[in-house]
Amino acid sequence: MELNKNEYIMYKGLPLVREGDRICYGDLNEKYMLMLNILSEKENGEPDLIMVQIRHTDDKNKIVKDKQAFKNGLFEALDLGVEWLKHIIKEDK
Repeated sequence: MELNKNEYIMYKGLPLVREGDRICYGDLNEKYMLMLNILSEKENGEPDLIMVQIRHTDDKNKIVKDKQAFKNGLFEALDLGVEWLKHIIKEDK
């Protein structure tokens, strides 16, 4: 798969961007975004332990209360984070 410089991988209709050990997911025009921090990897380089957080888009250092967890594996972390993000955005509207 080849992407242009201004294109992102899309997951469930929103951009998913990885930079180093950090994966950001969501629409920056919304109030919240999902942040996945890869804390460790398996021997094959696959993400293992991941910190899942919902953060404010206007202050990326501000974590939403009670929206932080640790998960094993990228898919488990992404599934949890996407559900959290979907619910918090829905509640905020």
